[in-house]
Amino acid sequence: MDVVIKNGIIITMNKERAILKNFSIGIEDGRIIEIAEKIKGEADFVIDASKKIVMPGLINAHTHLAMTLFRGVADDVELLTWLRQEIWPIEANLEAKHVYAGALLGCLEMLSSGVTCFNDMYFFMEETAKSVESIGIRGVLSYPLLDFGDESKGKEMLKEGEKLVKEYQGKELIVPFFGPHAPYTCSEELLIRVKEAADRYNTGVHIHVAETKAEVEESLKERKKTPFEYLESIGFLDKNVVAAHAVHVSKKELEIIKEREVKLVHNPICNMKLASGVADVPEYISKGICVALGTDGPASNNNLDMFEDMKICALLHKITKMNPSVMSAEEVLEMATINGAKTLGLENEIGSIEEGKKADIITIDLSSPNLAPLTNPVSHVVYAARGKDVSDVIVNGNLVMQNRMIRGVDKEDIIKFAEEQAYDLFKKAGREEKLMGW
Repeated sequence: MDVVIKNGIIITMNKERAILKNFSIGIEDGRIIEIAEKIKGEADFVIDASKKIVMPGLINAHTHLAMTLFRGVADDVELLTWLRQEIWPIEANLEAKHVYAGALLGCLEMLSSGVTCFNDMYFFMEETAKSVESIGIRGVLSYPLLDFGDESKGKEMLKEGEKLVKEYQGKELIVPFFGPHAPYTCSEELLIRVKEAADRYNTGVHIHVAETKAEVEESLKERKKTPFEYLESIGFLDKNVVAAHAVHVSKKELEIIKEREVKLVHNPICNMKLASGVADVPEYISKGICVALGTDGPASNNNLDMFEDMKICALLHKITKMNPSVMSAEEVLEMATINGAKTLGLENEIGSIEEGKKADIITIDLSSPNLAPLTNPVSHVVYAARGKDVSDVIVNGNLVMQNRMIRGVDKEDIIKFAEEQAYDLFKKAGREEKLMGW
């Protein structure tokens, strides 16, 4: 046996949402082969979880990983100003090496805080793929497609997206998606071509939809339809579409989303920070819509700690609805685990601890003062735990972090490399004054 996790409190997130006390998990060839009170046989690695919570790895269902290099660059401004005046002018100078450095840093940050799978959209995606394979995390990757009505540009970008899908489809740790940026940055022709390509390759589509009121108003002005109504009218929506944000959604659109089985990703911290609005997630869930949880990019969050997003998600909706029973800890944990897996089409492989599934598992150290005494494990995970409480991380059956030490990489080297590449990028953009460390 490759790994045995002994005597833990297991939050399974299975259909029964069972919590098992003093149980063990046997892992072999990347999969969970046994869950029992006692597991016989030797193992290459044994994790004593007698003072730990054992649970599925967290799934960050929407981010832009390499934007770790942009952390803190522009805060306290609205979305379009943030993009047009700060982010896009620097991004115009991006090179492959910058994305590799930022993605490595992001993978390091996520693994350290219990994320075992993430859904990413960014440029030079082959560099993010390299970082995924180097660190040993699971990634769903898409190249951003946007043409602003330029037909030749759209065709060129779609070729890049298709190249990524061809190269990485069938890889162990990487699932390639198509990534049309948003309805307001993609022509109708590009969106239709993306849908056709996704169907042809039987893969998913990752897109931003209805993030701001301005986006909805512009859509109504130009097309006489809201964003989801427009996407429905061109035959774009289906069960393989992952729509990030969905903050401003009408009742009619909710019916479309439900009928087409579109998956939504809630990004509460980013939406609050940019004052984009509050998605009515309790309403979405009540209608049976699958909603996952994401951090969005580190430039607009400004970290990748899913524990922070879980807590804020729960609290935001309680105060918005003035109802403390709204968005229970279990519902929020579902968003960050099994719903994340469903959103990415991976629910038969990850998102819960069950025999036969891939072993994407984390442990939480209960010796931290903020986690004592232990009463309700799920409550502790959502309301009391922090990313730094994660002790061990297993991805695809491989022990990638043990007692908070990520195996096979040098944390200091990765941080130094990211800082050097951030300076290089900012200097090329004429914004080197943004970095205080240089």
